[in-house]
Amino acid sequence: MSNSRGFASDNYAGIHPKVLEGIVAANHGHQVAYGEDGETERFGEIVHELFGPNAVGFPVFNGTGANVIALQAAVKRWEAVICVDSAHIHVDEGGAPEKMGGLKLWPVSSPDGKLSVEAARSQIFDLGVVHRAQPAVISITQTTEMGTLYQPGEIRALADLAHEHGLLLHLDGARLSNAAAALGKSFREFTTDVGVDLVSLGGTKIGALAAEAVIVTDISSSRGKALAEALSYLRKTSMQLASKMRFVSAQLNALFQDGAAVALANASHANSMATRLYQGISELAQMHPHISIPNRAEANAVFPILPAEITERLQQSYRFYLWNQATGQVRLMCSFDTSEQDVDGLLSKLEGLLRG
Repeated sequence: MSNSRGFASDNYAGIHPKVLEGIVAANHGHQVAYGEDGETERFGEIVHELFGPNAVGFPVFNGTGANVIALQAAVKRWEAVICVDSAHIHVDEGGAPEKMGGLKLWPVSSPDGKLSVEAARSQIFDLGVVHRAQPAVISITQTTEMGTLYQPGEIRALADLAHEHGLLLHLDGARLSNAAAALGKSFREFTTDVGVDLVSLGGTKIGALAAEAVIVTDISSSRGKALAEALSYLRKTSMQLASKMRFVSAQLNALFQDGAAVALANASHANSMATRLYQGISELAQMHPHISIPNRAEANAVFPILPAEITERLQQSYRFYLWNQATGQVRLMCSFDTSEQDVDGLLSKLEGLLRG
């Protein structure tokens, strides 16, 4: 199955041609290492354009690294992070936030992957009590691990709650471009403008080779300034500081320059393929009541529930993840290079299995 088309992850896709062009264009002459180069300077300008004049960005290698150093900058050794139980930082980062960041996670249940104000508030108690890890950050994911979207007003409400209690709001934006395309909003409208303090900006899932970034949205505030200062050192001690950083920054520039034109085009395509897949499975569900699709596809992921034997046989042709062993829910992820033929092929195979 090495050459088969996959629906397991948008990380299965290759490098976008514009990103490769950016890397090649940066590969000339000598430039100062560790970020004092023209490409990284240009990325700083792009961060201002996308997140506001007081924002600053720190390029890193991968999403786990971005999340760990962002949270590490925001918490003291006795403090904790509130998140949902399906959050990537809780489920899919191998314990890195706890092990490497030295922090405690307070996860709460969420059927749709979104953290509600009420659920977040349920973990803000025993403030000042030494027996409980003190909440310092609320962390949300946009889009969520269940493929759902936060509206800007929902994020604003969580930011207000966090700031009311002296907490920070972190947004894991591994699929931030998919969210922006789905919402029809600029990055700033659902991050900086609604009170998000820290953003993990995803590049790899939208077409980069290995490029993410941590964004501090407002270094004009004392807390923002402290976050930026901490990140300068944490990026090094956490092994996320690239010596030849121009090649990391060049990838981010290719995706996010010109108003994030390439990233948003890639995201729009991936989202549209997920919509096509969702509609096709919804039609099959009307004819075959033993399958269902409880979650609406809001970005580039589809989460149907299939019988176990159908899932096993479909996985012989297409790679995808069983998401919930108890219910049979699977995750089908579309990427920037997913084609209509890929989607129609999976739907055709699924329909054949259902009939058989």
